[in-house]
Amino acid sequence: MLTTPKANRLHISIFGKRNVGKSSLINALTNQPISVVSDTPGTTTDPVSKSMELLPLGPIVIVDTAGLDDEGKLGSLRVEKTKEVIEKTDLAVLVFSAGDSNIIQEKEWFNDLIKKDIPVIGVINKIDIYESNIDFLKKEFNISFVEISSTERKNISKLKEAIINNAPIDFEKTSILGDIVKPKDRVILVAPQDIQAPKGRLILPQVQIIRDILDHDALALTVKDSELKDILSSLNNEPDLIITDSQMFKEVNASIPSHLKLTSFSILMARYKGDLDLYIAGAKAINNLKTNDKILISEACTHHPLKGDIAREKLPKLLEKKCGGKLDIEVITGSDFPKDLSKYKLILQCGSCMFTRRQLLSRLEIIKSLNVPVTNFGVALAELNGILDRACNFLK
Repeated sequence: MLTTPKANRLHISIFGKRNVGKSSLINALTNQPISVVSDTPGTTTDPVSKSMELLPLGPIVIVDTAGLDDEGKLGSLRVEKTKEVIEKTDLAVLVFSAGDSNIIQEKEWFNDLIKKDIPVIGVINKIDIYESNIDFLKKEFNISFVEISSTERKNISKLKEAIINNAPIDFEKTSILGDIVKPKDRVILVAPQDIQAPKGRLILPQVQIIRDILDHDALALTVKDSELKDILSSLNNEPDLIITDSQMFKEVNASIPSHLKLTSFSILMARYKGDLDLYIAGAKAINNLKTNDKILISEACTHHPLKGDIAREKLPKLLEKKCGGKLDIEVITGSDFPKDLSKYKLILQCGSCMFTRRQLLSRLEIIKSLNVPVTNFGVALAELNGILDRACNFLK
């Protein structure tokens, strides 16, 4: 569990005004000095996260945030960073200071969380200093409340119990391809080990999919693209599924019989974390692109681009070849996203293995509300290679 990727952990975010005890609460929950504690308001600047285990939930991430009431130019930037945390939050803990009756800002943040269907727990901190105003808060907020003293570690076990009882059970899908493969199915995975492959290891989607195949008692047969024909000829029976790197779609499609099931790691991740139907519709918009159209290509992770980079070289070349002219292509990395998306004719999102499912779905919901076509790298490459139906239809 300790090696579970952050993107696959339940994200619990702590929100509240400055100096209500958010950082000391996290230190009490984790039993470690994760966040700096100070009587000076505004000590916490950028969000701070800690991966841990909380049984029976399992692996989680706890996120400390800046105060909702932070002030000044720098303070407003901190609040913006805190707002970004909402997009990846699966469960919110809204912290109040006992005795504080000014709840205007908490109301605003609470309403934003509820609009996004994020479950919320109320925590009344500092009951060792002030008289609890739980009856007043219960009238104003229709949520469960826990009264605690984070500095004296009072009722921390009750807070953990409340977290367990209110945690969403569907924050991520239980399986990537458990509904596709059966026990003893033969699954060939084509994993090119070229200059872009990380030295000494497989990329995260490949690792996750191999593990998922093993968890469902199927047979994971992993080869480089140069050994695909060898493994096909060595099998007594045909494979039940072939999964390839999306960049090898053209070569693999030409190398295998047309009746075999074929898809890619990126498409499976799109189905697991995103909205495959939305991506398929977005991929078809590639056929409508015109010269000088503005395109956004978004990668969830940051890395040093190498020659032949998919986002900066391969996809742009294929898209421009398809439309027959030069496109205005912007590439971004990480969790930042342009505020004005209406100017784009198409948005291409990577497999998003570094995003939580809620984080990706929140992004897609914004794009969808603007009627901007959006697709995934793998789905786009399937369309560009003329095999979209083959790679996606059996996954619906």
